[in-house]
Amino acid sequence: MSNQRLSGKLAVILHADVVGSTSLVQCDERLAHERIRDSFRRFGDTISAYSGKVHELRGDALLAEFERASDAVSAALAFLAAQHEYNRRLDDEIRPELRVGVALGEVIIADNTITGEGVVLAQRLEQNAEPGGLCITPAIREALPRRLPFELENLGARKLKGFDDPVGIFRVALRPGAVMPVPENAPAATKKAARPRLKIAVTVLLLSVFALGVYLYKIDRQGVATKTPETVTVGSVDKPSIAVLPFDNMGGDPEQEYFADGITEDLTTDLSKISGLFVVARNSAFSFKGRSVDVRTVAEELGVRYVLEGSIRRVNDKIRINAQLVDGVTGGHVWADRFDGVMADVFALQDHVNKEIVAALEVSLTAAEKRNLDKVETASPEAYDILLRGVEQYQRFNAQSMVQARRLFEQAAEIDPGYARAYANIALTHATEVNFYWSLDREESIRQGLYYATRAMELDDSIPQIYMTRSSLYLSQRQHQAAVEAARRTIEVHPNYADGHATLAFILSYSGQLEPALEALDRARQINPRSTGVYLGIEGRILFLLGRYEEALVVLENSVERNPGFDRTRLHLAATYVELGRLDDASWAVEEALNINPDLTLEVERRDALYMRQSDVEHYIEALRIAGLPE
Repeated sequence: MSNQRLSGKLAVILHADVVGSTSLVQCDERLAHERIRDSFRRFGDTISAYSGKVHELRGDALLAEFERASDAVSAALAFLAAQHEYNRRLDDEIRPELRVGVALGEVIIADNTITGEGVVLAQRLEQNAEPGGLCITPAIREALPRRLPFELENLGARKLKGFDDPVGIFRVALRPGAVMPVPENAPAATKKAARPRLKIAVTVLLLSVFALGVYLYKIDRQGVATKTPETVTVGSVDKPSIAVLPFDNMGGDPEQEYFADGITEDLTTDLSKISGLFVVARNSAFSFKGRSVDVRTVAEELGVRYVLEGSIRRVNDKIRINAQLVDGVTGGHVWADRFDGVMADVFALQDHVNKEIVAALEVSLTAAEKRNLDKVETASPEAYDILLRGVEQYQRFNAQSMVQARRLFEQAAEIDPGYARAYANIALTHATEVNFYWSLDREESIRQGLYYATRAMELDDSIPQIYMTRSSLYLSQRQHQAAVEAARRTIEVHPNYADGHATLAFILSYSGQLEPALEALDRARQINPRSTGVYLGIEGRILFLLGRYEEALVVLENSVERNPGFDRTRLHLAATYVELGRLDDASWAVEEALNINPDLTLEVERRDALYMRQSDVEHYIEALRIAGLPE
């Protein structure tokens, strides 16, 4: 045994293995070994470029050590991408495909041999990765800077050989259209050359990523699983809690998906207006759309006791709704039923479902709530159907779909001039165009938005979106007090409306009421546990204004990761970096914002800043000046 002293330490360990190496060797032993060695040689070069150190090459496996998690993950993804291209060019079946695991753990180094729990953990992670894939532990995930262009999918906790407790595992991949981070020790010319490619990649990315509203949701249908869900404890509220899962479209026509989603959303809205129920927000429940999940898992992740699920079959004018209420703790059925009718009965069918749930949960209704359940929005099934088509367009959330949504809402209002919800949604489209600078005539959009909101309110003053729209439009006119009053009215009308509370937080933050804004945001998150990156953006900006920069940094980096197309969030991240003395990161964040919107300047930001307090404006602008935003 060597007299060399054992060296124990905490390290980032990368373990890689060739998938199916035995089969490759059986095809052609000489060629297979040659290509495996060549693959490991190139992987070793990549590891060195990212400041890592290869410790062992053991047949068809490689072991390396890094000081930083970001370097290990970047090296792994860079090599896996290069290996994919390498294999694609081969004209035979001897294609070495690797999988990689990266873990943080204690290791012992002796005679250049590395052993210990960290090595075993990295190896077990690698065995859980798909061919050509990378898996990491939660500790590595937490150590990754949020600015890096990585997608992470939570695979959950798994039992790994040699470990008593289940281990959390995340799958990591490069975000589509993104450019791999350049090694910090790469030549300056290499880094400089990467910047144009980054701008192109961001431009491409923006074609598929759209901002979501201050008061609405954005469901990332492709990437829901990449975000770690925020969970609350079942039974954390003192009333029956329920989540309405997206009803399955069983009609066989994909074009009817909008109808199933619309019915689901309306059931959610109607139930959430009942004071004796706690109903999780629509977009939190819709994060499970298209996924086969156990109801008890849904209940645990969303923090509810009951889950409503079902299906809708629509064939021509006929409708069938199957619904069941499930206890999220026991998995047992509380209630189930089937309802048949025609389009003319659609509101009666929804009303029947709502009343059956209320009865099953023994919830007492106030006189006003009974009237609301009996209320019919429109006597025209055609107007309702067109409105649901408009909602589907609206939720695509881009400038073009906003125009199309408004046309459909206008059609619904033409069919039924007394349809308050149609007018409220017309107002909503105008407000959204103002908020996201999609309007070609900002002042006219504000005027139209307020006009249609008022018209809707004259017909039905119980629609919360009316007041939410007015609050955002008042803020755009810098009428802070009127905006706050309208935002408060939103949640008076609908106390269980998550985006109403988030809008109140947004308005209060610009009105200088920062602590109350955080309280409103906490309430929004309770209702919407899988809140979108917009909530994070609001919170990060508030924390920045409060001078809580370390907290703001974590929140804003998370927001940017989840919504990479938000230019203003990147600017607030840049301002936060400045306050923390991280000027290089601040400059990078400004550059990323300019890649998204080249028209951003200090003059534009000062002009568009909606803060009531001039000190908040100067706080923000001065930090951006230091970060390098042009005049």
